Amino acid sequence: MSETVAGRKIMEQLLECNQQHLLAFYDELNYGKKSQLIEQINDLDFSAIPGWIKNHVKAYKVLPIPERLDPAPYYPARPTADLKHKYHEAVRCGRQLIADGKVAGFVVAGGQGTRLGFDGPKGDYPITPIRNKTLFRLFAESILATGAKYGACPPWYIMTSPLNHAATVEIFKANDYYGLDRSKVFFFQQGTNPNFSFDGKILMADKGVISTSPDGHGGSLKALYKSGAIDDMKKRGIEYISYWQVDNPLIHVFDPLFIGLHAMDGAEMSSKALIKAHPTEKVGNFCLVDGRVTVIEYSDLSDEQAHRRNADGSLVFELGSIAIHIISRTFVEKLNVEGFALPIHRAVKKIPHIDQAGRQVKPEKPNGIKLETFVFDALPLAERSIILETLREEEFAPIKNATGDDSPEVTRRMMIERAANWLEAAGVKVPRKADGSPDCVLEIAPAFALNREDVAARACDIPVIKPGDRLYLE
Repeated sequence: MSETVAGRKIMEQLLECNQQHLLAFYDELNYGKKSQLIEQINDLDFSAIPGWIKNHVKAYKVLPIPERLDPAPYYPARPTADLKHKYHEAVRCGRQLIADGKVAGFVVAGGQGTRLGFDGPKGDYPITPIRNKTLFRLFAESILATGAKYGACPPWYIMTSPLNHAATVEIFKANDYYGLDRSKVFFFQQGTNPNFSFDGKILMADKGVISTSPDGHGGSLKALYKSGAIDDMKKRGIEYISYWQVDNPLIHVFDPLFIGLHAMDGAEMSSKALIKAHPTEKVGNFCLVDGRVTVIEYSDLSDEQAHRRNADGSLVFELGSIAIHIISRTFVEKLNVEGFALPIHRAVKKIPHIDQAGRQVKPEKPNGIKLETFVFDALPLAERSIILETLREEEFAPIKNATGDDSPEVTRRMMIERAANWLEAAGVKVPRKADGSPDCVLEIAPAFALNREDVAARACDIPVIKPGDRLYLE
């Protein structure tokens, strides 16, 4: 590497972190590749790397679990008598905030469909039961329907990753932004962290490319700020951010009740939760630690704590985290202005790389460490945080696996069942099989209804449904 001042500084930084091997093939690279590698090196967080290696790579320092965990309070999905008035006011408040253009949508969409056997961004995965609409199309139609319902179409912020950014943008262009005003669709990329070998060396993907991975959905809070998305929101008058992950097609993108409760209670970051199906369900556990809402990962909660029960038989820690949040824009601003760091979580993975001779290696077993952060770890940083219970059958059917649990087959079945429940609540008869499942295939487009109340308002438009029918309502 040339002995410029900048070059000497880079080499000093690499030597201090024992990562000088990143320049082992520098002299073999052309000018463009050299520039790209130097840019990648300059983007490394040299102040953090020694701590990452010490605490998360060479000797994994498990995050301590507080001695005292208390169950987190929450608003129930169905209001008790004393909450009915507040829920009514919260819905009114949430609707007004949407109509006033104070709410934006934010989807975390940095993943690929690899585990599904799908080549491309996961948001482009086709999922609806009849029209086979993709996740992106379904969310876009929900945003359009929200605009039609409230007279103001919320802007949509989409966080991609280096893995799929270009492909995602092209998908939206090819589909004419699904009918959305493209000036209200804001793409930005999440950050990355370097991948490490077990001995603490940063892996190289190629002679001029550092091996990196997206920094987790926790990186969204920094990426929102760094990308200019928060400034864009501020210019538009956005006060509240509706956050969800791209793999959940049942999401109520803009829930007036949730938005209203968050705003009325002066919360900074709020969450939706499920009652867990069983004590050790693989979801984070909502707890209170020193009076702050905190999520403890299922793998970190002791078996004894997970099985603790109240006198009525319910679980003490019954609330599961499902990655649905309302975040105040000012909270994201405050975190970034003051400077913050979320806890690091590590994952042991099979990571392709090059060896010391520059040969490509495709490992057959885990050979390295990926580091990431989780967005729910920001909850304890919020001065006020509320939790609203939602129902699994209403709002949580993630697509994660090709088969079995959380697979497209299960998700489509849940989409049909939710449509059947909405129709029956509106007084429409739905044919069912002997096992109780719908004896028909149903799909309700967002343009027809965003929730069961919308279905009830249009019950007269719904035809008689016969066994075996395929009914698409738009």
